[in-house]
Amino acid sequence: MIPIAAILVAYLLGSIPFGVVIARLRKVDLRQVGSGNIGATNAARALGRPLGVLVLLLDAAKAYVPLQLCRSFFHEDPRRDWILAGVGFAAFLGHLFPIFLKGKGGKGVATGLGIYLALAPLCAGIAGVVWAGLYLITRISSIGSLAATSLMIPALYLRHEPTAYIALAGAMALLIIWKHRGNISRLLNRQETKV
Repeated sequence: MIPIAAILVAYLLGSIPFGVVIARLRKVDLRQVGSGNIGATNAARALGRPLGVLVLLLDAAKAYVPLQLCRSFFHEDPRRDWILAGVGFAAFLGHLFPIFLKGKGGKGVATGLGIYLALAPLCAGIAGVVWAGLYLITRISSIGSLAATSLMIPALYLRHEPTAYIALAGAMALLIIWKHRGNISRLLNRQETKV
C-alpha cells in the first residue's frame, strides 16, 4: 500500500501547474497566450526568460523531490527500481494530464529532466547538454527537446542503468513525442516559432 500511496502523491505533485500559477500572479492566463502550453517554453515567451527558467526548475523539482524522498524511504526494498520508476511516471503523468486542469497539461520535458536528474543524473546531464546545444544553434526548443528525449533510452542502456529506468524512458518518450505532434508538423513545414 505504501508504494501505491507514494505513486498517488507523486501524481498530485506532478499535477501542480506551476506555469499557470506563476502566470496568474502576473495576471496572465498562460493557456490563452503563445502556444497555449503551460510549460517553461511558453512561460518564457509570455512572461520573460527568468520566469520561464523558474517554471522549468519547478516543473523539474515536482518529480525530483518525491523521487529523492522515495529513494531514501525504499532503499532496502528489492522492488525499489520499479517503485521509483512508478513514482517518476506518476509525476510525469500528473504534468501531462493534471487533475487540477481537467487533464490539459504540458509536454513533460522539464518534468522528465527532473526524473532523470534523480534516477540517472549523468544521462540527464548529457540530454541537457544536447538540448542546450541544439537550442542555442536553432533557437527552437522543440528540436532540442525531441533530440534529448530520443537520446535518453540508448544513453541509459549504454550506462547499464536498471531495466525499470529504461522502460520508463521508453514510455515517456512515446508520450513526449505524441505531445509534440503539433511541433513536429510545424518543423516539417518550417513553421515552428523560435524563442
